[in-house]
Amino acid sequence: MPAPTPPFHVLSLPGWGGSGPAHWQSRWEALHSDQRIEQADWHQPLRGDWMMRLEESLLALPPGGPPVLLVAHSLGCHLVSAWAGHSRHSARVAGAFLVAPPDLDRDPLPPQLHSWRPVQRLRLPFPSLLVASSDDHVYCALPQAQALAADWGAELLEAGALGHINADSGLGDWPQGRAWLDAWAARLLAGA
Repeated sequence: MPAPTPPFHVLSLPGWGGSGPAHWQSRWEALHSDQRIEQADWHQPLRGDWMMRLEESLLALPPGGPPVLLVAHSLGCHLVSAWAGHSRHSARVAGAFLVAPPDLDRDPLPPQLHSWRPVQRLRLPFPSLLVASSDDHVYCALPQAQALAADWGAELLEAGALGHINADSGLGDWPQGRAWLDAWAARLLAGA
């Protein structure tokens, strides 16, 4: 049985298209009881709709429960940033673990993603750790991931050559990623 993440309520935020059963997010949800934020439409993602769903899900959590960690992949990372820039409830989030955010400033951008421009680049109001691959050439080259981390005030963890850090990367349960999350969460608890 995997070691539990320190006492946090983990909200899982998949990206465009959702995370299928072979994706590490889906596997973490099964292994660790992370709670997925379901979106009404995974294939036509409207930024405002996704932000509203995150807000509703966060506010539905019982008050006085464990602190909340957002675990986002791909477009889910931009959801965290966009939501945090508008919500009056960002103080309910203890931190965000952001994995493989795509470069939404690239052209041509798929038409389904145009509602996500302009990219929200304000510093996040809670601690964050951005995990980036060195060879995510299709979605986000490392220099763009580094720039997003700097804009969002996120600590950057370069994960090596893992592609888009998704099911196609063949990570299975991605134990290394969960170990990074657990160590970072423990630092948050310790106030580091």
